[in-house]
Amino acid sequence: MSNNTDVRLKYHNSGKVKSTKPFKPWRIVHTEEFENKQTAREREKYLKSAAGRRWRKNNVKKGD
Repeated sequence: MSNNTDVRLKYHNSGKVKSTKPFKPWRIVHTEEFENKQTAREREKYLKSAAGRRWRKNNVKKGD
């Protein structure tokens, strides 16, 4: 969740985030916009659940 995905991506790719550092470089493959933080957080929580992972697998293309 971020107000500025470009800055967030650069931060993760800088290696300063311990949990994402081993998997860099990261790239953005999907974004969504929401009216408020609560709705965005609920969606993020869903996307990290088993049902959300299934949704991502079927609806978000990773590309090459």
